[in-house]
Amino acid sequence: MAIDLISYLGVAIILFLLGISGIFLNRKNIIVMLMSIELMLLAVNINLIVFSVYLDDLIGQVFALFVLTVAAAESAIGLAILVVYYRVRGTIAVEFVNLMKG
Repeated sequence: MAIDLISYLGVAIILFLLGISGIFLNRKNIIVMLMSIELMLLAVNINLIVFSVYLDDLIGQVFALFVLTVAAAESAIGLAILVVYYRVRGTIAVEFVNLMKG
């Protein structure tokens, strides 16, 4: 029995909503915010791949590969900024991020 299109889209919607709720409900921890953004990008990748297979087109899979590349770069740069910020301030609390200006 093959899993239909609606099941995959339901999983993608649930992942995307978990990512949005992780960003809006937890504004104290920047690591959880980065992981929530990754969940949202994963939901977009699931949509791209499912519609690519459903429409028998390869372009969606290529875009999903590009999204994975951007997500990896975003994670690396975000964690590097986080390490530098922790070394300077001694905390990773999000409410003090605006002190980095200037």
